[in-house]
Amino acid sequence: MSVLEKHLDEQDLARSLRDDVRVGLTATPKSLPPKWFYDARGSELFEEITRLPEYYPTRTERSILREHAGAIARITEAKTLVELGSGSSEKTRLLLDAMLSRGTLGSFVPLDVSESALSSAVDALGLAYPGLSVTGVVGDFIRHLRRLPDGDGRVVAFLGGTIGNLVPAERSAFLGDLRSVLHQGEWLLLGADLVKDPGTLIPAYDDAAGVTAEFNRNVLRVINRELRADFDPLAFEHVALWDAEREWIEMRLRSLRDQRVHVAELDLDVAFAEGEELRTETSAKFHRVGLAEELAASGFALRHWWSDPQDWFGVALAQAITT
Repeated sequence: MSVLEKHLDEQDLARSLRDDVRVGLTATPKSLPPKWFYDARGSELFEEITRLPEYYPTRTERSILREHAGAIARITEAKTLVELGSGSSEKTRLLLDAMLSRGTLGSFVPLDVSESALSSAVDALGLAYPGLSVTGVVGDFIRHLRRLPDGDGRVVAFLGGTIGNLVPAERSAFLGDLRSVLHQGEWLLLGADLVKDPGTLIPAYDDAAGVTAEFNRNVLRVINRELRADFDPLAFEHVALWDAEREWIEMRLRSLRDQRVHVAELDLDVAFAEGEELRTETSAKFHRVGLAEELAASGFALRHWWSDPQDWFGVALAQAITT
C-alpha cells in the first residue's frame, strides 16, 4: 500500500523561496540555503555528481550500509523505517531489504520537500515491496518532524551527510526536535562525512568536469525562473573552500564583475561588486567524538559506529535515551 501525505504545497515553497532570497541577498555577506539547488535540473545534476570519481561520499556510505545493513536490522528490530530527505531512496533499499529479511519491518515513511521526486519514489517502492506499507510525507525535515507517523520501533535514517548542511546551532535545534518526537529506545541512523585531507575534500566539491560548478549556478537559474530575476549565471564563478577552523567546506558563487541584479517578484535590486561572493552551501565534516557529544547533548546515545577502511565517512546508530 502506498500513500502520499502533503504538508507542503507550491504556495508554501514559493513563500519560503521569496523569504530566503530576500533575507539572503540583503544580508552581509550574502547567502542562500542549499535546498534551492534542487529543482528537476538540480536533482539531475546532483545525481551526476554522485557518480563522479572525485565525489566519494555517496559510494562510501553505500558500501558501509551494504556491509552493515544486516547488523542494523538485527540491533534495531525496526518496525518502521523513516527517511528524512529521502530523494530517490536508492541507498535505503539496502536497509529495507535487510529489515524485511529480519521479519520485523511493516512500514516505510520517506519525507522529502519535492513532491514529484517523492511521488516517483513511493510508486517505485510500492511496486518493489508489495507487502510493505509506504507513506510518503511531503515536508521539510526542519519544520515537519511532528507530522511523522507516531508508533514504536522506529528507526529514523538521515543519510548522505546532509546533517553537515546545518551549522552547529541548527544541528542542535534539529537533533533536539527529532529527539522530542521519538520515544525512548527508538533509533537514529546518521550518515556523516568525516574530516580528512583537503586534497580529498575540495575536489569532491570542485570536480574537473565542472558538474558541481553547474549545480552551484543552478540556484541562480531557479531564482530567475521562479522570481523573475535576471541573474547571468555565467557572470559568477564556482568556488569551493575548506575552512579549517570550522571544519567545513563552503561553496560560493563569486561575481566576475560589478553588476546589478533585479528580482522582479520581490521588487529588489541587488548589487554585486567584482569578487564579491554569495555563499550557497556549507558542508560540515565531523570527528566521531565530536558527533557523539552533539548527539548526547540532544538526548541520543551513540551505540554503534561504522566507517570505511580509509575513515572517510561514518554511519552512526544512536538511541533515544532519557536525559
